[in-house]
Amino acid sequence: MSRNIILYIAMSLDGYIARKNGDVDWLEGDGSEPDADIGYDEFYGTIDTVIMGRKTYDQILTFGEYPYKGTKGYIYTSEKRDNNEDVEFTDENVEDLIEKLKNEDGKNIWLIGGAGVIDDFLKKGLIDEYFICVMPCILGEGIPLFKDINPEIKLKLLKTETVNGMVMLHYAKR
Repeated sequence: MSRNIILYIAMSLDGYIARKNGDVDWLEGDGSEPDADIGYDEFYGTIDTVIMGRKTYDQILTFGEYPYKGTKGYIYTSEKRDNNEDVEFTDENVEDLIEKLKNEDGKNIWLIGGAGVIDDFLKKGLIDEYFICVMPCILGEGIPLFKDINPEIKLKLLKTETVNGMVMLHYAKR
């Protein structure tokens, strides 16, 4: 089984993944179907590895217990931190890490964020699939999903789904 690198993320209609201070308190549907599932559980069952930046990791921990227990986690940071049972802190070249992971047996790899890590993967052409959930809100400012000066990447739309005012777009690199 080939392991894909999958960006699975939510953004505002105007393209932001967080407020300038990192808050994601706006991540909600329009209230029309409050208990609706847009496929997260199904997606989560397809991965066994997560990759994220240190700011994203620290933000996730403010919500409570680390939510990705049972997966192998890699946290990109230039800070020196001790690994724990859930994650390994690294500043390894992303191309080297992905080559190593793709040569191992396992499920897909979830690129969670943040913006800097996503930008590095994008510019190096390492993302195989994109699940982008467009939230029903306009933030006006914040941390953009896509930074400037990206390579052109041709995509194929695999699926769209609309639930609770949210639109899930699933693309694969062609």
